[in-house]
Amino acid sequence: MSISTTIPIQIRVDKKTREEATALFEELGTSMSGAVNMFLKQCVMTGSIPLKIQKPRFSEELINAIEDAEHMDEANGVEIYDNFEDYQSEMRKMVDDE
Repeated sequence: MSISTTIPIQIRVDKKTREEATALFEELGTSMSGAVNMFLKQCVMTGSIPLKIQKPRFSEELINAIEDAEHMDEANGVEIYDNFEDYQSEMRKMVDDE
């Protein structure tokens, strides 16, 4: 059985990118070192540069606009549905009642 050893590597990245990446990795439950290790292992396993690991990102402006629209609908008595299936079911009931 061989003992795996780690060696340090050094990379240069701008401060803002490092801060944003560190915060993201913490949200994802890992560290900068863990993320770099995952990236390197994926490169070796796939023989490529895998760059599809991501989380959805929406601007604060878009999130605020969506929330505003939801509040406007509620204030005007517009029914809000949790998902498309609930909406379809309600529309079918309305058609059947006619």
